[in-house]
Amino acid sequence: MENVNGTTQKQALVIFSGGQDSTTCLIQAIQKYGAANTVALSFSYGQRHGIELERAAWIAKDLGVEHHILDAQVMGKVTTNALMDESQTIKEADAEDYPNTFVDGRNALFLLLAGIFAKSKGIRTIILGVCETDFSGYPDCRDVFVKSMNVTLNLAMDYNFNVETPLMYLTKAQTWELADQLGCLAYIEEHTHTCYMGVPGGCGECPSCKLRNAGLTEYLNK
Repeated sequence: MENVNGTTQKQALVIFSGGQDSTTCLIQAIQKYGAANTVALSFSYGQRHGIELERAAWIAKDLGVEHHILDAQVMGKVTTNALMDESQTIKEADAEDYPNTFVDGRNALFLLLAGIFAKSKGIRTIILGVCETDFSGYPDCRDVFVKSMNVTLNLAMDYNFNVETPLMYLTKAQTWELADQLGCLAYIEEHTHTCYMGVPGGCGECPSCKLRNAGLTEYLNK
């Protein structure tokens, strides 16, 4: 995108679920790049908490950013898990395995599609709200994975992407603190959706709700 002087404006693409983490990243990007230079990209992959896409659309519109939802339903053709299959009971991780809400290859696919989309728009910065501090045992939320995908995208498309992960080393309490510093803590608390069960306002019992609520309580009581 060029401004009135003909110089190039830096843009950012935020992989956006409508949850606490990605909304924090989106607001941070808007403050850094401006709403006109920030694009939000969401994915419909058969998640049982489809309400997050409704929240994503509402938040993007409210914040005045361009928003796209891509169809990634192919995930349901190649894998099964409790996040996409309502017949399965959501369970937390044990010492020997990943939580059954882990979706094999999800972030790899999201980053690949985001990279293709970003290049088509001349965007080089891709922002992803994952972290390996409070990452629920998901291997594709680790820094080493994101860095490897960054290299892979650059090589695959001969294009210099910069995949940023602002929350990578933050606890959930620190993510709430960041939201507060950005002036959006109340906004994040009221408007985002994190619950795996798709309950508006959160069920309070699923692993995602517990992590979110414990982090907020820890931050407010510090």
